[in-house]
Amino acid sequence: MILSLFLELLYPSKCVFCDCLLEKEETELCSHCRKELPYCEEKVRQVPFSKDTAAVFYYEAQVRESILRYKFRRNPQYSHAYGRLLAMKIAEQGIDYDVISHVPVSRRRHRSRGYDQAQRLARATARELGGTYQRLLKKVRNNPAQSGISRPEQRRANVLGVYKAVKLPGLRGKSVLLIDDVMTTGATLSECCRTLLDAGAAQVSCATLAAVRRDMKQQVRK
Repeated sequence: MILSLFLELLYPSKCVFCDCLLEKEETELCSHCRKELPYCEEKVRQVPFSKDTAAVFYYEAQVRESILRYKFRRNPQYSHAYGRLLAMKIAEQGIDYDVISHVPVSRRRHRSRGYDQAQRLARATARELGGTYQRLLKKVRNNPAQSGISRPEQRRANVLGVYKAVKLPGLRGKSVLLIDDVMTTGATLSECCRTLLDAGAAQVSCATLAAVRRDMKQQVRK
C-alpha cells in the first residue's frame, strides 16, 4: 500500500491519449477523451483477403499522438488500455475467431524499439477477450517503410513476400483474428491475410486500434 502510494507520487497516472494527469476516479483515459476521441463509427475500408475488418478510432488528433508515443517513445504500458478498447470493439462487432495473432515488425525494428507494439497489443486484446494468442507470422525481409510510399499500388508491391507463416500444425482450418495498431490503405494487412490463408487458415479477420479515414491521405510512421 505504502509502495503504491509512493510510486503514484513519483509517476502520477496520465491519460494514454492526451497525456494529462488523471483525476482519482479516472483510469487510463480522462473523461474528456472518453467523450471526444475520434471513434470510428462507420464501417472501415474492407481489407482484401479479410473476412471482417474493425477499428476503434480514426488515426488523427490525440489518437495519432498517443500511438506515436506508444511506438517511438517507449510507452509499452499503453497496450493494456489499447487492448481493452480493441477487445470491446471486436466483441461489439461480433467477429469470430479461434486464435489471435499480430502483424510482426522486423527483427531490426524490434531491437531498436525494444518491443513489438502490435504483438503487445494482440496479447493484451487476447487477455481481455479470454482468447488464445499465437505468433503465426514472421517478417522475413526488411522492406522500406510504408510511410514513405503514397501510391496504393506501390504500397501493395512493397509488402509482397515480406511475411512468412510460422509452421504450426494447428493453423489449418482455423479462423484467425489479426491485430495491428494502424491501418492506412490495408496493404500490409492484406498481404498478411493472404499469407495465412495460403498456409491453411480457414479465414482471417483484421482489427486495428486506429484507421486512416478513406478520404484522407496521411503519412503514417510504420
